[in-house]
Amino acid sequence: MTALLFYILSALALLATLLCLTRPNPVHALLYLMQALFAVALLYYLLGAPLLAAWQVILYAGAIMVLFLFVIMLLEPASAAKNAAAKRFRWIPPAMIGSLLLACGGILVGMDPLKSGEIAGFWLSPRGFGQALFEHFGLAVEIVSLILLFAAVGAFHLARRHSANREDAS
Repeated sequence: MTALLFYILSALALLATLLCLTRPNPVHALLYLMQALFAVALLYYLLGAPLLAAWQVILYAGAIMVLFLFVIMLLEPASAAKNAAAKRFRWIPPAMIGSLLLACGGILVGMDPLKSGEIAGFWLSPRGFGQALFEHFGLAVEIVSLILLFAAVGAFHLARRHSANREDAS
């Protein structure tokens, strides 16, 4: 059962990602991306990493997707072609992917993947994960945090310079 769920969730993640890349409407593409991220979170949970699954949902499917949606709405995307036949059936693929994700999530909640014995050797509690991360890779975590800080400052500087150039041109 675990292998079947793995293949179903992997196919859903790939399908949602493919649909994300092929949609002309950025809001629809973002919704497909969110479905792909939820499928990956369920894969993490299935493979015995509930902490990574929670981070995937909270950080990527939650906070970063809200940021992407905010940027898309600020850019005021042009409306897609208003084809009545296409509008009628455009809700079917996301509804099917969403219902399959809900079904897989319900199965995962109902069944404990650790009791099957297939992934019990890989299970690590959040406390154990934190201890392993900061005991062995503490310096690497600090270096990555500094790199992210430099990237944020650089992005702020570039955006500020770009907006100043835009004001000078007007």
